[in-house]
Amino acid sequence: MTSYKLTYFDFSGGRGEPIRIALHAAGIGFEDIRLSFPEFSGMRQETRFNALPVLEINGGQVTQSNAISRYIGKMAGLYPQDDLQALYCDETLDAVEDISHHIGQTFGLQGDELRAAREKLVDGWLTIFLKGLGALLERGGGKYFASNRLTIADLKVLMQTRWLRSGSLDYVPSDLVGGIAPNLVAHQAHIEADPRVIAYYASRA
Repeated sequence: MTSYKLTYFDFSGGRGEPIRIALHAAGIGFEDIRLSFPEFSGMRQETRFNALPVLEINGGQVTQSNAISRYIGKMAGLYPQDDLQALYCDETLDAVEDISHHIGQTFGLQGDELRAAREKLVDGWLTIFLKGLGALLERGGGKYFASNRLTIADLKVLMQTRWLRSGSLDYVPSDLVGGIAPNLVAHQAHIEADPRVIAYYASRA
């Protein structure tokens, strides 16, 4: 029997959460390792690229969140079989990674330097990518990004939208998403109401 162990940070979001939801949706039992940031700092060098998430399959390490998401997404029926729809799904996944990269470059900054970097981000890349994601959602029909059904792309966008709207990012207005791409706000509510997403969080409770 195949064994799975997913290691990611101890919060409900980011790159690891779509994988957790997909594993649960697929009915795959897995060891859910959740690390604090200090704990990860102590074992960072043990990971292949000094980053999380890491999925272990029968003890062998696999990295890169989008690759893992696609792999588990296929097992869970959350990845398109049609090549064009798979391309749409991948485009969305990569766009969210780009957003995360730009936001990540502001971590560690403080005071006026952080304010300036985040305000520049809001006026620049965040606006560009939110408009782009809104357009990708519209292309998909308005409810989903690909195949007119739930895919891992929807789960990944859900995490990003939820984060940007949470108010936890200093100098990123919580109403930014709604002002630029209101369809992403509606998408968040729609995906959060999906029975598979509800079931996952019920299992966590």
